[in-house]
Amino acid sequence: MIPKLSSTLSKVGINGFLLGLFAAIFLAWLFPSVGAADSPIPWKPLIDVGIALVFFFYGVKLDPVQLKKGLSNWKLHVLVQMFTFLVFPVLVYFILDLLPYIDSDFKLGISYLSALPSTVSASVVMVSLAGGNIPGAIFNASISSLLGVLITPAWMSVLTGSEGVEVDFLPTFIELFFKVILPVSLGITIHSKLFPLIKNHLSRLKYVDQTVIMMIVFTAFSQSFSQKVFSPYSLSTLLQVALTMLSLFLLIWFLISLVSRLLKFPIEDRITALFCGSKKSLVHGVVIGKVIFPDPTILGFVLLPVMLYHIQQLILGSIIAGWFGRKQSQN
Repeated sequence: MIPKLSSTLSKVGINGFLLGLFAAIFLAWLFPSVGAADSPIPWKPLIDVGIALVFFFYGVKLDPVQLKKGLSNWKLHVLVQMFTFLVFPVLVYFILDLLPYIDSDFKLGISYLSALPSTVSASVVMVSLAGGNIPGAIFNASISSLLGVLITPAWMSVLTGSEGVEVDFLPTFIELFFKVILPVSLGITIHSKLFPLIKNHLSRLKYVDQTVIMMIVFTAFSQSFSQKVFSPYSLSTLLQVALTMLSLFLLIWFLISLVSRLLKFPIEDRITALFCGSKKSLVHGVVIGKVIFPDPTILGFVLLPVMLYHIQQLILGSIIAGWFGRKQSQN
């Protein structure tokens, strides 16, 4: 009974990691003092080391040879990166002015979401299930993740002005350089030596990523709950934010589908563009957000829209990937 239920939930994107995020928020609500800034547990050094490990192993998994091979399909890459880092942020910038019912605290998080890079593992897995261009997905997801370290803080230094939060690009980039770029570069450098030793353990390495993310989510929401920052907001407010995230996902999905058809992409490239161009990385969202928004109270507000979008993209993406996969198998 339990294995069958687990399999059914996984098919619609509800997995152990997603449930772990809910558990982290629930525990933060139950025991806010444990993860708050004045907690005796040294969360900051633990999280800093965890972030470095996450991106070090991410670099180890990147194959420079495969990345070079992926350069040839440039039209697909331009489309995906354009939607990820240009169309999405610009759309959100103008749309938020038309949504007076969204509180300014959450608008900051929605702006941040729009500037994030695409996911890596989720995009590749869903493209595979849907019968899309897997090498193209690997290339775009990987390049997007690397570009995001530079582009996301740059966008936020522009987008946050209207929300009353200043992001100083240079100090932010320097900190991200040491926490993200340096570990990734080191991992890529020793890819050929270390990857053969860890490739049989890749399924276990994902727990490093997930543990670090849940630690950051737990500490951010612990601080928010300890200061009662969510108290003024009703459940209807959260539902409005969730519906806004859903609308954004569907709008981006429609636009990518329209443009890829106009460009006469083959079905495999259209599938890759749809999944890679519409997704946003929770890993990068949590890690980069920890640097851009060092105040855990603000970070809690910022991460809420990111997590809501993440949940919806997993559930809807899994359903759509299954539909594409069945359609492809019939052809």
